[in-house]
Amino acid sequence: MYRNNSEPFLIERIVAALSYLTMGFAGFIWLILGLFTKANLRHFMQYHIFQSIFISIAFVLLSYIISFLSNILSVIPFINKIVAQLTFLLNMPVLYDFSIIQVIIYMFLIYLAATSFMGKYSYVPYVSEIIDQNVRR
Repeated sequence: MYRNNSEPFLIERIVAALSYLTMGFAGFIWLILGLFTKANLRHFMQYHIFQSIFISIAFVLLSYIISFLSNILSVIPFINKIVAQLTFLLNMPVLYDFSIIQVIIYMFLIYLAATSFMGKYSYVPYVSEIIDQNVRR
């Protein structure tokens, strides 16, 4: 992976962390502002903004696919009870009214935000390689 020797500015680290916490929205706004001001974004910013947007889109698509599959499987007589139990167990409140799935997602987003706020390149298997290959240097 490409590593730039220069330390990212504080505003870049804040925007990169906010980009993960807002599911790419803050980074998208930063991209539009950079387009209007004709500013060149450094590799650190491009990497984290595009990775947060990619992860957000992948999360939405995965949610739709799982929802679609569970709706299809709920029609099958024996499997519908297993799917209902699994859905209930994964979505029931466990920790401060958060489900297991929510806790895992929030921990993942906090990891990404924390590493980007520290000025590091966070690594997500497959996603980071795709982003790193397609972000211009």
